[in-house]
This record gives sequence, C-alpha cells and structure tokens, in this order.
Amino acid sequence: MIRLHFTAADLCRITLAPAPNALSETVLSVRAALGPGPGPRPGPRPRSAVREWRRSLPGGAVARAGVLAELVAGDGFVPDFLLQPTAPGFADGLAAAASTPADRLALDLGIPEVSGWNGGLARPGRWAHELAQGSPAALRALLDDARRSFESSVEPLWPRIRRDALTDRALRSEMLLRGGVDALLTTLGTTWRWQAPTLHLPSASTYDIPLCGRGLLLVPSWFATGPMVMYRPEAATVLVYPLYDSGAAESSDERPEALAALLGGTRARILGLLRSPATTTALAERAAVSLAAASQHAAVLRGAGLIDTVRTGTAVLHSLTPLGQALLAGAAAV
Repeated sequence: MIRLHFTAADLCRITLAPAPNALSETVLSVRAALGPGPGPRPGPRPRSAVREWRRSLPGGAVARAGVLAELVAGDGFVPDFLLQPTAPGFADGLAAAASTPADRLALDLGIPEVSGWNGGLARPGRWAHELAQGSPAALRALLDDARRSFESSVEPLWPRIRRDALTDRALRSEMLLRGGVDALLTTLGTTWRWQAPTLHLPSASTYDIPLCGRGLLLVPSWFATGPMVMYRPEAATVLVYPLYDSGAAESSDERPEALAALLGGTRARILGLLRSPATTTALAERAAVSLAAASQHAAVLRGAGLIDTVRTGTAVLHSLTPLGQALLAGAAAV
C-alpha cells in the first residue's frame, strides 16, 4: 500500500497534466506488449483499448524494444528518470533522460554495487550496470531503442491517445465540479481509497509519502495498469494513473441482457454505467432517467452490496464495489 498524505496546502495544489507523457508511454507500451509478468497473482488488467492494441501488434514488436525491455519489471517498476512528467514532447523527455547523472541512474535502477540500494530492477543485467556507470554506448543503445519503439508503437497511436486523454480530462473535470477535490480523488481508480487526508494506492510494498505542501501532479496514462508515484523533493509529487476505460463501460452497456434477469434492465444498465463513478445527478443524466429513479436504483444496488455511496461535499458519489465489478466481468464473459 502506498499512502499519499495531504496537507491543506497540497489539496490546493493538485494539477492535471494536459496529456500523457510520450517517453513514459513508450516504456509502458513495451510492458504492455510483453504481457503480465511472472508471479502467483496477475497484475491489474490492461484497459480494453490496450488489449485491442496488443492483439494487433505485428510480429517482432517486442524484439524491437531492445534494451527497453530490461527496464520493465513484472511488478510494474519503471525507473523515475524515464517518467520526465514536465517534458512537453518525446524528444524533450528523451533529452532530459539522457542528461540524468550517473549516480541518479544507479539509484533509479537499483544497482547495489553503485548505489548501495537494493530496490529498482529485480535482476539488472550487464547493460543496466554499464548505463549506471555512465557508459556512452549503453546510453546510445537506450536512446536508439526508445526512438525505435516510440516511432513504431506509440507515435501512430498518439492522436487516439490524445483524444482518450481529453475524454478522461472531461470526466475528472466533471467530478471536480460536481463534488470537489474529494470526488476527484475518490474516482481516480476503482481500487484506490481516499480517506482524507490520505490517498491509499494498491502496491506490493508499503510506503508513506508526505506531500509536504508541494502538491500533486496527476499524469494520465494510456498504457498504465495501475498507479506509479514519483517523489520529487523540490517539486510536486507525480502520480501517474490509468485513463478511464470507456471501452469497458461501453461493452458492459451493450449487453445488459446478461444481468437483466437478475437485476432488471434499467438497473443492470445503471450498474454498467457505474464503471465510471458518478453522482446521482450525473447517473440520472447518463441513464436518461429521473433523479428520483436514479436514487432509488442506486439504493437497491447499494443494498445488494454492488455499489458504494460516499458523500462528497453537498453531493453523493456512487462507485462499484469489488462484488459489482466481478458481476459485470462475469456478464461480459457470457
């Protein structure tokens, strides 16, 4: 569990990046192409659009990633120097990554012989050691493979990524307008928990990160499957979050008959619409029902343990429980 601790000043300094970061998206695309890592429990499921993209990949896409594949661990680790959240474009991000000092590279990669820290990559290979030691050849390999991966896998998708990011931004703006900062933080991830003044994020390790009044920069990601946190002692902490999966919501809405016999047609539709958390007013608008009807259906679903309802300022916010998510997933598989 990662716990981000907010102060009143931090809550006033939450900003949203206008678009995903091209360099980090390139690295995350390699992880998506490789598929889930080894381990007894699978990681979070990729967004429906990412699964579609992965099925369409031509042969050899993973091989073209080169040394980038070494930087992608099964547990979701990505070295901080590859995030570059404030770089406006891919070339800018790559230049910033290339200028990272060797000692910082060693710390990010977790090379014990150099940094004295056992975190980072699970099993860094020879190339990672050479990169951490400042080898020009190792750096050149990283830059060349990153450019190749971006041009072949991410750049053709960039218009769609930008469009999906705009849709996500509209959703976050709606949450902020209707329910304030509490609603925004509550709806960033279905498995995340906002319990003021702390945001709880799922993680294999436990970290407590005070934001120290510098705020939080939210960076949307098309390829990410879960949260990634980059702590910056001189600036706002960075939180990379997966874009809202509109494809999952649409697919659940296309087949309401799978749950209609159990819940009723309208109620099954409303449950599917709550893949994206919503206030009662927003839910009524999405489902094209009256406010009273939306409130009544939400009460029944809440009583059945399929949704949670929390108060955010003057509004209430509805979201799926794990049971509700499981029920929708089972219906989609029918």
